[in-house]
Amino acid sequence: MTLDLSRVDLARVPSHVGLILDGNGRWANQRGLPRTAGHLAGEHALFDTVEGALELGIKWVTAFTFSTENWSRSDEEVEFLMWFNEDLLLRRRDDLHRQGVRMLFAGDMADPRIPERNRAHMAEAEDLTGGNTDLNLVFAFNYGSRREIVEAARRLAGSDPGSIDEAALQRAMYVPDMPDVDLIIRSSGEHRLSNFLLWQSAYAEFYFPGILWPDFDRHSLVDAVVEYQARDRRFGAAEDRPSD
Repeated sequence: MTLDLSRVDLARVPSHVGLILDGNGRWANQRGLPRTAGHLAGEHALFDTVEGALELGIKWVTAFTFSTENWSRSDEEVEFLMWFNEDLLLRRRDDLHRQGVRMLFAGDMADPRIPERNRAHMAEAEDLTGGNTDLNLVFAFNYGSRREIVEAARRLAGSDPGSIDEAALQRAMYVPDMPDVDLIIRSSGEHRLSNFLLWQSAYAEFYFPGILWPDFDRHSLVDAVVEYQARDRRFGAAEDRPSD
């Protein structure tokens, strides 16, 4: 279906969109399906949204695919998610490469609970797509923002204190060239960050569509961008008021 961009000012689309893919399990439960079916449906929603981002000209998308807290889920679901992320890479990376998408991964990749084959496939995907420039697609995998900030601080611990500033801390993050987030979208009706991109979203706008992630698509992304463009982003500056 053709994406209607008539409501969008393409010169003012957000540069970086963060996606909290929430509601896969609830979507499956509502249909009497196993939770794994919700993750499969969520994959379609994610890549339809990525294609929408390409059409809109968005340059960065970060998707929260597996958090450091997700290890507490059942062994069966965790095992499925490890397999699913591996399978997703193998099935999707060539298509993404052809579309000019650079694939990146943010998270604690040294965690011994991550199967070695997953790490290998992530490295292969980054190498394959490293020269692409149409869209930077970051998979936040085994990701927790507090851990990211702590690890960045550890990397700087031996530095001259006078040399440590915001730019230095940014360079020590998982993806050093990642820009600040302009827009964070969280599906399912929840209204919280859940330890996602705390540093990068200091001035982000938030959009809560109130639908479960598998029901989100490229048209929903357009709605989010339209809402984003209607807001006045002052970055701490005073509101402009007409003179009396």
